[in-house]
Amino acid sequence: MNIPASSPEDYIARLPENRREPVARLRQVILDHLPEGFEEHMAYGMISYCVSRSRYPQGYHADPSQALPFISIASQKNHIALYHMGVYSIPALNAWFTEAYPLHSPLRLDMGKSCIRFKKAEHIPWPLIAELAGRVSVDEWIGYYEQSLQSSRR
Repeated sequence: MNIPASSPEDYIARLPENRREPVARLRQVILDHLPEGFEEHMAYGMISYCVSRSRYPQGYHADPSQALPFISIASQKNHIALYHMGVYSIPALNAWFTEAYPLHSPLRLDMGKSCIRFKKAEHIPWPLIAELAGRVSVDEWIGYYEQSLQSSRR
């Protein structure tokens, strides 16, 4: 679902009514728990949390005009998506999250490489998402990112 929005507030305002509250709450949970150094803005048609350009001026290798992405939120056709690049890139974080998820939700984890999908807002495990948002610092994320770039160039 492509929502042309100029800001996170605009994005949320353009959502169908049944998606506004859960996406706004997801946004707030992330803002409340995300370590310092990440910035919120719109990227790729989603609410995104990236490493600030002042902290990592080279930006994202695939598109240096974009800041280094970390987490994004999107309202898709059949679900709310939380994209977490750390879950994709950091094996220990992925293992922690996949082991912790069943302790917070009776449903099976619906996850792709970096995408965690929630078909119903009432199934979002808010405390787990809060912990996930705060688990990786900016310095750690930059380190993992640069390490993965070096590994891919070998």
